[in-house]
Amino acid sequence: PETPENGEQPNKGAEQSEQAANASQQDQGDIPELSVDNELEDLKGQLEEQKELVLRAKAEMQNVRRRTELDVQKAHKFGTEKLIKELLPVVDSLEKAIDSTRDDEVSNEAVVTRIREGVDMTLSLLLSNLEKFNVKQVNPVGEPFDPQLHEAMSMVPSTEAEPNSVIAVMQKGYTLNDRLVRPAMVMVAKADAPQGGNLNEQA
Repeated sequence: PETPENGEQPNKGAEQSEQAANASQQDQGDIPELSVDNELEDLKGQLEEQKELVLRAKAEMQNVRRRTELDVQKAHKFGTEKLIKELLPVVDSLEKAIDSTRDDEVSNEAVVTRIREGVDMTLSLLLSNLEKFNVKQVNPVGEPFDPQLHEAMSMVPSTEAEPNSVIAVMQKGYTLNDRLVRPAMVMVAKADAPQGGNLNEQA
């Protein structure tokens, strides 16, 4: 059959094309609006997650601070516990030395000997325990005088010792981790001046 030149079929096709174009434009107009809404929802969700993370971080920081404060308090309160435990045997040794002198059958000479031996043992034990905490004794007899570690109590003329050397220790010094806690009090040798005195001293 022949199709008329101005028939209805071409017009119908044009209408369908126009409707499809309008629908496409409408769909395209709806897409951006939906996309923005979705992005806003995503951003809100991310914001809530970040807020939760911040709150958790703050709570964790507070917990860490509390634990740190407790650790510091314990360190101040019990920091010397280890030292005390090491010194307790010294107390025990002294008590044993005292108990050994209470025997009426023991002579005075034997008592003195026991006391001396007990004190020597106690001193050795004490120094040994102090060394565990890096406490060292400064006993510089015969060594050159060191003002960083020694305190000169007097200068003594000597022909036997080197000038400026320590010839006697009146009180021993101590260091803790190589830092001076107490200087050794010492007597220091000086050159024996010739008869008539030193020329500089006379001047």
